[in-house]
Order: sequence, then structure tokens, then C-alpha cells
Amino acid sequence: MVAESNSTKLISVTLRVWRQPAANQPGKFVEYKASNLNPNMSLLEMLDVVNDNLERQGEDPIAFAHDCREGICGTCSLVINGKPHGPHRGIASCQTYMRSFSDGETITIEPFRAKPFPVVKDLITDRSAFDKIQQAGGFITVRTGSACDANSIPVPKGDADLAMDAASCIGCGACVAACKNASAMLFVAAKVSALGILPQGQAERDRRVLNMVSTMDELGFGNCTNYYECSAACPKLISHDFIARMNRDYLKASIRSKFKPESVSTAGGAA
Repeated sequence: MVAESNSTKLISVTLRVWRQPAANQPGKFVEYKASNLNPNMSLLEMLDVVNDNLERQGEDPIAFAHDCREGICGTCSLVINGKPHGPHRGIASCQTYMRSFSDGETITIEPFRAKPFPVVKDLITDRSAFDKIQQAGGFITVRTGSACDANSIPVPKGDADLAMDAASCIGCGACVAACKNASAMLFVAAKVSALGILPQGQAERDRRVLNMVSTMDELGFGNCTNYYECSAACPKLISHDFIARMNRDYLKASIRSKFKPESVSTAGGAA
């Protein structure tokens, strides 16, 4: 193992990083040289190395967000060479490794670009808009009590698998960053479907989809025009088919709300 480590060819790259001191100040791209990098380090580890050097020189380090570094939280979201999360499909920014780039390559790193995701500083954006959408209906209010028997509410395997596919959304915002309209339809569809497919989510199904879509629109996200860039950029490969499912739910809920307003205005009353 030591021999292999010693024989690893180190690489050097040029970084073009978006630097913005604060939300109310203008930003610009700044170039940095990053030398003698192990190609097996992640992109975030490379930024750590660059920041160590900047701090030693008395300069302000590059601000970027991260948490798990295992591709399961979405906090690390970056646009790398024009693509949300980087050149590979089905992985988050923290799972992008320097071996994905060539020696001497210029790598452009910038934050997600969308009006509902304002830049806080450098590469960090405020994605609390997603939290507000989730709070509008991404929950159930059924009394849980103690744990029930696993077979008390039978769920067909196909439904369970589909619900889990939707629930795998990590809320990173890549779908918004990839969409020319900054649409959040894939995120909302995943959250609506994860609950709407299961028996426990039926009571509030109509109210959920109406409230979450309404909140999405109020926050300034754009409309879906079916380019499917969202699903292509999604690190969890969530299918755009969930958008069609949500649209059907929304249409049904809208019609029912005209004739049975109580079905979407009170808890536990969805028809």
C-alpha cells in the first residue's frame, strides 16, 4: 500500500472560484493555483488544502458548505465546470474526486444560481426556501403512539419501492440549478410522492400537494418546461416521472377543492 501511495502521480490545477464577500456585495471569479494534489482526494479536500494555503498567506479562505461528505445530505452543492455537482452522474459534489480532472486543467467552481437561492458568501447559498416548501405540507399529522405491528398496514412492495425512490431526495437543489427556469418541480414532486403513495399519507394528500405547490410558486421558483435537466443533474437519480404524478394529484385536488373545500382545508379530510 505504501508503494502504491508513493507512486501516485500528483496533479496541479487552476481554480476559477466565485468569491462574493456578502449577499449585498458584488462577486467575481478569482483564480488560484492548486499544486501537488493527490488525485484520490475529493474536490472538497482540495478546497481544504487551498484554504490552508490562503490562511497561511493571511487571506480570507473560500467559504463553502459541507456536512456529511458522504453524498447523503446535499449540503456540499456546487456547480463544477457548469454542471451541478460536477461531471459525473448520480453523485454529489463531495463525491467528486480530483482524478476526474486532468493535470493542468482549469476548474470553475461557483454556487447554485437561482433567485430563490441567494448567495450568502462565496460558494454558500441560502436554500431555506426548500425548508418552507417542506413545512407547507411535507408531513403527516396522524397520531403515531407506540410502534404498531409491521403488518398492520400492508403496503404493496411496488408502492413501497416507489415511495422510497421519491424519499431518497436529499433536497440539495441541483434540480433548480440545472433548470433554465429555476423550477423546483422535481423536489416538490419527490416530497409529495414520498407521502402520497403510502397509506399513511392519504388523509392529507390533497391539502399537501396544493399547499406545497402554492408555496413553491410564492417563493419565486419557475415552471417546468419538460427539459428534464433536473433528473439528469439529480445526485439520487430521481425520475421526472414523479412530476407527472404530482401534476395529476394537483389537478385532482384542485377540482375536488372547488366542490368539497373541507377536503383540503381540514386535517384528515382528503377525499
